[in-house]
Amino acid sequence: MGVPIVHFYTKKDCPLCEDAKDLLKLLQRETTFTLLEVDIYAYDGLLEQYGLMIPVVEVEGEIIQYGKIDIDGIRHVLA
Repeated sequence: MGVPIVHFYTKKDCPLCEDAKDLLKLLQRETTFTLLEVDIYAYDGLLEQYGLMIPVVEVEGEIIQYGKIDIDGIRHVLA
């Protein structure tokens, strides 16, 4: 398996999103993965799909966590 791709769905002025982004950046110091940050306002349909869930962390196409993000849960998936 190659380097995992983590999609991070977010929006501007979102305190939970900022906290989650900090946790993901911290986790990148321990584990190799590609982090793709996606603003849900940038693409049609994402606002409707994720608007009430953000932040959303998706690993290889599967939603792992949303809302208040737990670094240990993501660490476990990436291990």
